[in-house]
Amino acid sequence: MATPKKAVAAKSAAKKGGAKKSQSAKAGLIFPVARVGRLLRKGHYAPRVSPAAAVYMAATLEYLTSELIELASKVAVESKSTGKKRITPRALTLAVRKDADLSVLFKQVTIAKGGVVATASKSLEKKKKAAKSAKKASATPRV
Repeated sequence: MATPKKAVAAKSAAKKGGAKKSQSAKAGLIFPVARVGRLLRKGHYAPRVSPAAAVYMAATLEYLTSELIELASKVAVESKSTGKKRITPRALTLAVRKDADLSVLFKQVTIAKGGVVATASKSLEKKKKAAKSAKKASATPRV
């Protein structure tokens, strides 16, 4: 049996002709708040889980996903090798490794078919700089 407040709310919603709003719609999110809440409860991460925890978690996941997709789409458009504007696992890897915050967050994550980011060793960079400065010094005429 419904509590008096819920019964009044259901009657007012029926009068207005509106259906029930989902938790995601109430929070203004795309990610499923109810599913996140269910997984939090069934995962036994804590004896009790607040309904606000599901909203907070869904909002955080949605923000991280949108940030990652935005960066990966920029990488995909910049890469001229594919010819298509498609987000590939390689674009995701490059986007994560170029961003400082995401790189720390995804430090232990391996993206399948993502490859590795090509970097030169710091010891080789020092040798290159030393060789260039020596070349410039020998090229300038002394008077």
